[in-house]
Amino acid sequence: MTGPTKADRPAQSRRNRTFDATHQALIEASVALISEKGVESLSVAGLARAVGMNRATVYYHFASREALLEAVSTWSSEQLTRGFASSESQQERIDFVARFVLENPDLIKLWIEQFIAPGDIRTRYPKWDEFIAASRQHGPGPSGEGDVGDIDVEVYCTFLLAGAIIGPRVFQSSVRPDLSEDEVIERFRVEQQRMLRRDGLLRK
Repeated sequence: MTGPTKADRPAQSRRNRTFDATHQALIEASVALISEKGVESLSVAGLARAVGMNRATVYYHFASREALLEAVSTWSSEQLTRGFASSESQQERIDFVARFVLENPDLIKLWIEQFIAPGDIRTRYPKWDEFIAASRQHGPGPSGEGDVGDIDVEVYCTFLLAGAIIGPRVFQSSVRPDLSEDEVIERFRVEQQRMLRRDGLLRK
C-alpha cells in the first residue's frame, strides 16, 4: 500500500488546519459559555447548540464533557504561562495574568480544582520546571546574588504561583471591592515587582 502522493499532501494539510481551527473555535466557545453561565452549564450538546454545529461533529472533537473540560483547562494553563513569554515586558506579563484571573473567575475555579488535585503539576502548569530553574538561579538568598541558601525553592515558587492566580480575585472580591479592575491590577503589579526586586527576580 502506498502513502499519500505529493498532490494529496496539500489537501491533507488543509484538512488538518480545518480540524485544528474548528477544535480551537470550540474551546473558545466553551470558554465564552463558562464565562456567561458557569462551568456546571457546559456540555457537549449545549456547546453544539451554542455554535450551531451538528452534535456528532462536536463529539468528534470531544468524546465527553470531561474531555471538553480538560481541553478548556489546558487552554487556561496556556494563557497563564504567558507570564513567562520573553517577547513581552515583565509588566505586561504580570498584568496579563492578573487581568485573565479577574476576567475569568469560573475558568480559574476549574483550573484551581485541577491544580490542587493529586497529579504532576507539569500537566497543569507546563512552565513549572523553568520557573524552578529561574528561581534557583536568580532567587532569594543571604548573599542577594542568586544564592538560594536555606530557601525552599519549590515552596517559594508555589507561594508565587498561588498568589498570582488566587490573590487578585480575593483582593477584588473581599479586600477592596470598591476598586476598578485596572486599579487592582496596578496594585498587584507594583507589589509583585517590589517582591521580585527584593528577591533578585525582577526582569525587564
